[in-house]
Amino acid sequence: MHRITGKTGGDSLIEMSPTYSFNDDINGYHQHASSSTGSFQQSSFPLPPDVCLETCESLNTSQASLAPSDRSDSPQYESQTLERINALTGLSRKRALFLKFRSRIDKQQHSKDSVFFRDGVRRIDFVLSYDDDKDGERKQERRKVYEANLEKVGLELETEDKLESEDGKTYFVKIHAPWEVLATYADVLKIKVPFKANDIPEHSEIPMNWLTTPFRLPEDIMHPEPDYFTAPFNKSKSDFFLIDDKDTFFPPSTRNRIVYYILSRCSYIKDECGDKDKKGIKRLLNNGTYTAAFPLHDSRYWTKSKDASCESERYNLYKYWAGFFSFFKEQPLNLIRKYYGEKIGIYFAWLGFYTEMLLFAAVVGTICFVHGFLTYDDNQWSKDICNDTIGGNIVMCPLCDKKCSYWKLNTTCNSSWQSHLFDNVGTVFFAIFMGIWVTLFLEFWKRRQARLEYEWDLVDFEEEQQQLQLRPEYETKCTDRKLNRITQETEWVLHRTATDLLGKIFLCWATVILWISLIIACIIGVIAYRLAVYAAFASIMKDSPTAQLDVVGPYITPQLATSVTASCINFVIIMILNLMYERVAVWITDMEIPKTHLEYENKLTVKMFLFQFVNYYSSCFYVAFFKGKFVGYPGNYEYMFGKWSKLRNEECDPGGCLIELTTQLVIVMTGKQVWGNIQEALVPWLMNWWGSRKARNHPESIYSRWEQDHDLQSFGQLGLFDEYLEMVIQFGFITLFVASFPLAPLLALINNVIEIRVDAWKLTTQFRRPVAAKAHSIGAWEEILSGIAVLSVVTNAFIVAFTSDMMPRLVYMYAYQPDGEMTMKGYIDNSLSVFNISQIPLENKPDAEENPSWFNSSIHTTCRYRDYRYPPGHEKEYSHNMQFWHILAAKLAFIIIMEHVVFMVKFFVAWMIPDVPSDVRARVKRERYLVQEFLHNYEVEKLKIQLSQNSSNECTCTPMIYPSLSKHEVLSECL
Repeated sequence: MHRITGKTGGDSLIEMSPTYSFNDDINGYHQHASSSTGSFQQSSFPLPPDVCLETCESLNTSQASLAPSDRSDSPQYESQTLERINALTGLSRKRALFLKFRSRIDKQQHSKDSVFFRDGVRRIDFVLSYDDDKDGERKQERRKVYEANLEKVGLELETEDKLESEDGKTYFVKIHAPWEVLATYADVLKIKVPFKANDIPEHSEIPMNWLTTPFRLPEDIMHPEPDYFTAPFNKSKSDFFLIDDKDTFFPPSTRNRIVYYILSRCSYIKDECGDKDKKGIKRLLNNGTYTAAFPLHDSRYWTKSKDASCESERYNLYKYWAGFFSFFKEQPLNLIRKYYGEKIGIYFAWLGFYTEMLLFAAVVGTICFVHGFLTYDDNQWSKDICNDTIGGNIVMCPLCDKKCSYWKLNTTCNSSWQSHLFDNVGTVFFAIFMGIWVTLFLEFWKRRQARLEYEWDLVDFEEEQQQLQLRPEYETKCTDRKLNRITQETEWVLHRTATDLLGKIFLCWATVILWISLIIACIIGVIAYRLAVYAAFASIMKDSPTAQLDVVGPYITPQLATSVTASCINFVIIMILNLMYERVAVWITDMEIPKTHLEYENKLTVKMFLFQFVNYYSSCFYVAFFKGKFVGYPGNYEYMFGKWSKLRNEECDPGGCLIELTTQLVIVMTGKQVWGNIQEALVPWLMNWWGSRKARNHPESIYSRWEQDHDLQSFGQLGLFDEYLEMVIQFGFITLFVASFPLAPLLALINNVIEIRVDAWKLTTQFRRPVAAKAHSIGAWEEILSGIAVLSVVTNAFIVAFTSDMMPRLVYMYAYQPDGEMTMKGYIDNSLSVFNISQIPLENKPDAEENPSWFNSSIHTTCRYRDYRYPPGHEKEYSHNMQFWHILAAKLAFIIIMEHVVFMVKFFVAWMIPDVPSDVRARVKRERYLVQEFLHNYEVEKLKIQLSQNSSNECTCTPMIYPSLSKHEVLSECL
């Protein structure tokens, strides 16, 4: 809609459109609590721009010539205005009245930062938006009934007409919750509020506290609020609490949480006894009655609000928290909690703590990697492989049938050196260290979480969550009442027969198993690709020009090409399956109808993590524990689907499979992190840029606070869930397979430093303000992290024992070194078995044209392969020798010893570190004691006052806290 603008003084703008509409109550600008004036009568008045501007100037001149008492609404001003307009434009009286009224409207234009009603007093706690739909009579009726029910509960509404929106078609319903409603539902939701200043002395200053000065934020940004003892709000005892100002007593996050609680339970049909399912803003959004429902940001993110009544906390969060150059600064957790609520606050607290703990793991991992680099020259087995007289004279058996030729051991020289960087003595130490680190991380987080629970008034919140935070979707399905043994009150419950319950459980978990099976099938397909394509790479790359390159030529091998391409394909499959399964997981969780939000998130978390666990880790488990373990030997190879498939199982390099596991881990982990950051930051930015392109063509003053937020992306039901899932999957990578890649914690640390700022940036700039929600912990994720911590000890022990060559080397050095020295001389020759080439079956022999030029069948009569078997001619020809069983025993012994040592240390550390700090425990006990004592004293004082009044007056009426306030309906039948 084209707009013509002209300055009228200051920063205000008069906006005129070539097409006007007129109504005596245009845009609802008469001051009232609720605006539901309906649609406006449309009529067109073509008006040239020059006439428009001239008319405006004349109106201003006319008004200026009158005395102050005669301006604006005086009959004299109206008469002169009409005559002036008619003289200038020849317009009818109707058009003149419109222009006069329009100018009055423009004088009441809001600041772009306004978060208040037009009266500038009542705060906007929530906004609903909808488009003008000519064919939506049912939608109009729903909105009419729904908004009437909201008013019945006590909420106050004000509607912005579509003519005042920048797109000319969107209505905005602004909602304000007065004190009476806030007090009523704060009582219902048991919201904790202060009743006494904290009298427990603070701890003395931390020694060397000045060292942390560069990492601190300014005190006013950290938002240090006075420390109070708190208790659940009781409306009938309001004077018990420290209420200085009713308008600011409940912060905006608490206000929008209360309003959303009402919105999610309010009915949109007239007959309350009819369909109970017809209620809640979520259903109205799903059926298109409303297009959006959101609380407002308090300012633009790049500048402070011009309105002194607005806190501009969004600006402070953007400046001091979301900026990338603040990556080394602490997070303003109290401000995050105040602005976004406890649920988002505790996520960022956990992410920040996890990142801090990663610093220690990254330092130790880097030291282990440097140790491998510094001991490069002590790597005797790699020297033997690269030696022309040793590795250059060892002929290896073909790695695949027909297309793979005989090859010399020294062709794996580079991969052997690379493997040493990660496969050394430091690997064992780092695996043990990470087993202890993960325990320290979880135990210290419990302590940090307990402190946050107390500071953010979340102690005993779980009980409130179960009793009060019922999901509206559950409430609408309730059909029976049942006595709660704890509260001794009847409550609504969902009646489920055993058949229905078992059927839903079977359907839900059958779906999960089906999708997990689909992942396993995809992984098997990738493995089949590896087996099939390796032969092709081996044949193609034999005479490839890349082999002649000086720098990278020796590194481009068939093994590397197969591993890299297979990992990339696997990563693409993982991303596609993720997008598909997320919808399935939500659908089957909705079908279970969980009782509370906490139960819903826990059920969804378990389903999603089981899927993601298999999706992300299965390829790494294959390389770590299956590749090269079931190969067979020349003449008796093992095949994936039997010999008919001709897909021979993969072998590991003579240097082991650890380097391939490292490659797989780096590609999947790094690829996921890079893709995740791009998806999180770039996609919302592009969508917002595209969605607000029209608004950029209009004057900034007409782009109101609610319109700006309306054009942002919705954070969504699974917004925080996806963030947790991303970090927990990363946690699995750096713990389950860290023995193969000590630099994984360093990569995770770098990613998380970026992740915190990217998440903060998108929350403050690209998304609407989420509805505040409470959470006393990270929920089911804590149990999942504990499970990963236990599993990581087992997986790392198996990686060191079976994937790396650590155990075979130690057994050789201590038991099979021919000279009795503690060296690795001769290890390579000892670790390779011998096979007679003439005994290789025809179907396994390479084609004649595949054999290299140096190969001569009359000279080279034997080939070597990686195993411990008796040589040809022995009475136990090609069966496992005694050294194989010694190595196997050493591997099993190492696993048992490592697991027991790490588990003992883990349990000892967990026992030594209490979950709740002693000072927090003391504060909780002190607060509970004071609540009981003060409530008792309060009741005694009230009783004394009442008795004294009864003795002096004949009136026996019970004194009321709110004698002048009307009663309001509480919208929860299940409470």
